[in-house]
Amino acid sequence: MNRRFIIMLGIALLLAFLAAWVANRWIQGRAVPDKEMSVVVAAVEIPFGVKLEASQVKVIPWPGNLAPQGAYSSKEQVIGRITMNKFYPDEIITEKRISEHLGGSALSALITKEYRAISVRVDDVVGVAGFILPGNKVDILATKKDRAKNEANTRTLLQNINVLAVDQEASQEKEKPAIVKAVTLELMPEQAEIIVQAMQEGTIQLTLRNPLDRSVEDAIVKVAEVQPKPVEKIRAKKRILKIIPW
Repeated sequence: MNRRFIIMLGIALLLAFLAAWVANRWIQGRAVPDKEMSVVVAAVEIPFGVKLEASQVKVIPWPGNLAPQGAYSSKEQVIGRITMNKFYPDEIITEKRISEHLGGSALSALITKEYRAISVRVDDVVGVAGFILPGNKVDILATKKDRAKNEANTRTLLQNINVLAVDQEASQEKEKPAIVKAVTLELMPEQAEIIVQAMQEGTIQLTLRNPLDRSVEDAIVKVAEVQPKPVEKIRAKKRILKIIPW
């Protein structure tokens, strides 16, 4: 009985050892990364909207199975492109965060394909007291006055429009509100025609949207009629002619 027990115990320990060995090899095989590859990362802190130079980037080895999609493997692939975000040291540069630069200003490289940039004049009221910043979304209201009928028509002209820049500042890292004189919007060509016509016919007003609100509804026309003030009739005073005897 004791001999049989010892044999069964030995077999059980052997099987347990084999199971532990197989599990360990499987875990090690899963943990070992693929062959290393080279990726381009920021060598220094790189601001938004600048042209990348060789001194601002570097190439480091990176596990192949952990490299993000769109990563670059050589400096030559990124030099001369425009940053669409701020980069911090050792942050991987990917194709979705930089834009090809074919000449002109840096802002032109940030405009989405098939879109146009157009600037509209604003003040402290139209610009929502300076709280509209690059990267925000706005709706545009247009007001047209009919002096003959003494009324004003206001309607939502465009919705969920991207703000490219305020004055000459295009960095999305800007957080402090400031009163500006112009806001640059990103529009489709037909939208640009609509807003230019609206500015010629009347006035426009920007309204700031919540960044999570991407709903776009049909334009609702709101009519604000300005009723003319009733004209107060002034009754003619009767004049009495008195004859004074001499």
